[in-house]
Amino acid sequence: MAASGDSWVREYNEAVKLADDITNMISERSSLPTTGPEAQRHSSAIRRKVTILGTRLDSLQSLLSKLPGKQPLTEKEMNRRKDMVANLRSKVNQMASTLNMSNFAIRDSLLGPEIKPADAMSRTTGLDNYGVVGLQRQIMKEQDEGLEKLEETVISTKHIALAVNEELDLHTRLIDNLDQHVDVTDSRLQRVQKRLAILNKRTKSGCSCLCLLLSVIGIVVLVAAIYLLIKYL
Repeated sequence: MAASGDSWVREYNEAVKLADDITNMISERSSLPTTGPEAQRHSSAIRRKVTILGTRLDSLQSLLSKLPGKQPLTEKEMNRRKDMVANLRSKVNQMASTLNMSNFAIRDSLLGPEIKPADAMSRTTGLDNYGVVGLQRQIMKEQDEGLEKLEETVISTKHIALAVNEELDLHTRLIDNLDQHVDVTDSRLQRVQKRLAILNKRTKSGCSCLCLLLSVIGIVVLVAAIYLLIKYL
């Protein structure tokens, strides 16, 4: 087999090895917590490898379409290789489904619109192995940037939630203080009302004594006047 054919086979074998790595990582995921930073990093690594594998399959498809012009292949061999790529792509789709990434839905929701197969093939067209590797690194960089933006959004949301919680705590403390002041004011008002009642009673008592005294003086004066009249008449 010529160099072009060997290059395609090497690319295919690397893709198969990558698929096996992803399968092992998916199996390892069951031993990790369902949530937390470690689980997120593990899932992100799997998603990146699934994306790389998809790019390599696009590259294999593109190289396969060029082989007839560079290296004569029988129709049977061409069909066999097409089936190999199709089977491996089916395996990728199953992996994506296992990760709840059907048609890379999670990648699209996090990192933007899906790259259609035709677009992916157009990106790999004319690229050699180094170019494909460079494209894969670019895709990984774009995904990492998207994940960093998502992490920043999550952190920002967390800070907002903490600020809102602190604001609610402050309002709660203010309401508690206001309730305490109301209780103190009510207690003072009750004491003032008691003092006013006592003063009112004392005032009424003082008034009664004064009236009695005036009455006695009046009687004494009247008796004295009657006595003087009787004495001098």
